[in-house]
Amino acid sequence: MMNIHMNDDSIVSVSQLKEFARLTDNITFKSKNKKETYQWVNDVLNKFSYLTESKKNRSIIKKYIIHMTGYSHDNVDKLIAKKRKYGDVCLLKRTQHTFARRYTPEDITLLAEVNDSLLGQNAKAMKRMMKDQYEKFHDERFKRLANISVSHIYNLKKTHIYKSKVLTYTKTNPTKVNIGIRKKPQPDGKPGYIRVDSVHQGDFNKNKGVYHINLVDEVTQFEIMVSVERISERYLIPALAMAFDQFPFKIINFHSDNGSEYLNRDVTHLLQKMFVTHTKSRARKSQDNGLVEGKNAAIIRKYLGHTYIPQKCAEKINTFYRDYLNDYVNYHRYSAFAREKIDSKGKIKKDYSLEDYHIPVLKLLSIENVEHYLKSGITQEKLKAKMLEESHFDVAQKVKKAREKLFGEINSR
Repeated sequence: MMNIHMNDDSIVSVSQLKEFARLTDNITFKSKNKKETYQWVNDVLNKFSYLTESKKNRSIIKKYIIHMTGYSHDNVDKLIAKKRKYGDVCLLKRTQHTFARRYTPEDITLLAEVNDSLLGQNAKAMKRMMKDQYEKFHDERFKRLANISVSHIYNLKKTHIYKSKVLTYTKTNPTKVNIGIRKKPQPDGKPGYIRVDSVHQGDFNKNKGVYHINLVDEVTQFEIMVSVERISERYLIPALAMAFDQFPFKIINFHSDNGSEYLNRDVTHLLQKMFVTHTKSRARKSQDNGLVEGKNAAIIRKYLGHTYIPQKCAEKINTFYRDYLNDYVNYHRYSAFAREKIDSKGKIKKDYSLEDYHIPVLKLLSIENVEHYLKSGITQEKLKAKMLEESHFDVAQKVKKAREKLFGEINSR
């Protein structure tokens, strides 16, 4: 391959062009820049009167240009089209708007020095320091960087200049969105700290049974149960909203295990709308959700059992929960509230005496200033009146009959 300057003044006819192309098959000709090449193409088209020549001669001239420039057929056709349109083959002026560079290579180098000096501190701290450096300490080097945005600092950190100047460069790690705070809730005697768990009602011939969602208040043991066909967001979100509505007090905290049915953006969105904090169980702390798991056995398993119940029965079970069981366990059923004692070895022991059994609604009403936690329209008098409408035994009998009717309908299916 030979690179020479495009000096072809001695070639004056199309026949010479054809012979020249044959003799120089193994030689390529390159110009110094595009402007020079365009000028040479324009001169060739003028010299051999390309626009008025015959089709055969135009083909020879075109092949000669392709051979000399190394351009493709399409590129040469575009240059010839420019000749036809403008009468000249020239570089067109750039019409696209360009923005002036605001931050110079010196600014980016200075930014790298700042990063090294601050040992890679975050961009907000860098911005504050550079602003003070110019406004308070009158360092003219920081004149432009003083007003840089935090986001643009990260843009400049991606440039080759910055990477070559900074001593240590690490990519900015994406923020991990952790759904739920991994800690044990601390209600401090206030209602509204809800523990939640899912209970599956068995499988049969590879068919999934219904799911129960159990929500229990940590302080008062106020308990609301709902049932869903599946624990996907489509079924779970309306069920949770329905359960929240049945609590007489405001929900403050929602504590779940690490199941994906609760650790997802749909549940998070629902809780955020209600300004409810979401916490989740800690690793190697099996008793973090012990209260609601105990209620699963004491209430759901006792009344619904362990045998398979078809998913389509979820609505019937919800009716049973809403009209009978939820009211019974909260307004008529006594629950044990542990009293903690410390033994001689310093270990905490939980004691359950007769005096430690209370009905959840009475436990709620025993809280100091309970009216601050009740929902709008709910009063202490209304809660007491609801509890006294019927005796505990009568309500228990109604629940028993409703349960028998429910299972009759389930078995008939």
